[in-house]
Amino acid sequence: MRDFIALPRRLYAGCEQYVPDLDLDVRNTFRPGHNAGLEFCDVQPFVAYRDGVPVGRITAIINHHANQKWQEACVRFAFIEFEDDIKVAEALLSTVEKWGRERGMTLIQGPLGITDFDKEGMLVDDFDLVGSMTAIYNPPYYPRHLEALGFTKAVDWLHVRIQVPAEVPVRYKRVAQYAREQMGLHVRKMTRDEVLGEDGLRVFRLLNEAYSPLFEFSEFTTAQVREFLKKYISLIDLQLVPVVENDKGEMVGVAITMQSMTRALQQSRGRLFPLGWWHLLRALRQNRQDSAEMLLVAVHPEYQGMGVNALFFDDLIPIYNKIGIRWAETGPSLEDNIHVLSQWKALNPSFVKRRRCYCKEIKD
Repeated sequence: MRDFIALPRRLYAGCEQYVPDLDLDVRNTFRPGHNAGLEFCDVQPFVAYRDGVPVGRITAIINHHANQKWQEACVRFAFIEFEDDIKVAEALLSTVEKWGRERGMTLIQGPLGITDFDKEGMLVDDFDLVGSMTAIYNPPYYPRHLEALGFTKAVDWLHVRIQVPAEVPVRYKRVAQYAREQMGLHVRKMTRDEVLGEDGLRVFRLLNEAYSPLFEFSEFTTAQVREFLKKYISLIDLQLVPVVENDKGEMVGVAITMQSMTRALQQSRGRLFPLGWWHLLRALRQNRQDSAEMLLVAVHPEYQGMGVNALFFDDLIPIYNKIGIRWAETGPSLEDNIHVLSQWKALNPSFVKRRRCYCKEIKD
């Protein structure tokens, strides 16, 4: 596991675009007391060696909840990293295929994690752009080698990058006003205690409903929800997390955004000690980042197209300006999710960082 965790530091030495994971987060992925997803997933990490030196790594995952929901026998691969050598890539992926075949799997695809909160999708363009704390960065030879090994596209995701306008666009103001006056919707901010209580559970119930139709999504369990809330609440500035409720107090939308931690994670080099914690703490407390990560937006299916997104923008844009956020980037959205991608039109968006889930049939 030490070799598994340390390998990216050598592969990405000097790479200005790479954003490391925290070593502790990677280690805890495989520890049952720290990852509730292991209750319904079979997980096996592997390391490839050449002459005793680590040259690649990968993790095999069978998500039984997802396989049952989507009626498939799929083994996922995640945490894939390797030197620029197709033989190393082939050794890693064939090992996962073999491991999956032994367990009755007929399809391999990835990069996909245990849950949709894990990093997913291999970067296939815009390799010159700096990565983020929530998405994979990889060099251009990764997709080349996978395609040479017979892997093909399952789906693509896109990120949306926007410049934060000085004022809320008229279109959003008008729609937000309609949503408030005619639909009875309003924005509310949660307290920390509310998030750790019933409101946090309500947020994830909404995510499960809104994301249920999306590619390979499997619903979050209560144990996972409590784990996520405990882990991430200290990182989130709740003024950047608007929830939308109807006149009955029912939660119909949530947007989770935060100031970027990219620079702090790069400075920490993935290690909390001896000084990594200081970079992260400074990023959280000084509030001097000029960028934000819009991690996710979820709207209840019955309220999609009814002005909920306009309420988010109407609330967040003034706050972004107040604290000095000049630009923001979303997490990955499926390229064919036109409803989600079109909501950014009034902000002159750039569609960047195409990333891909690859797949391949496992032969007997």
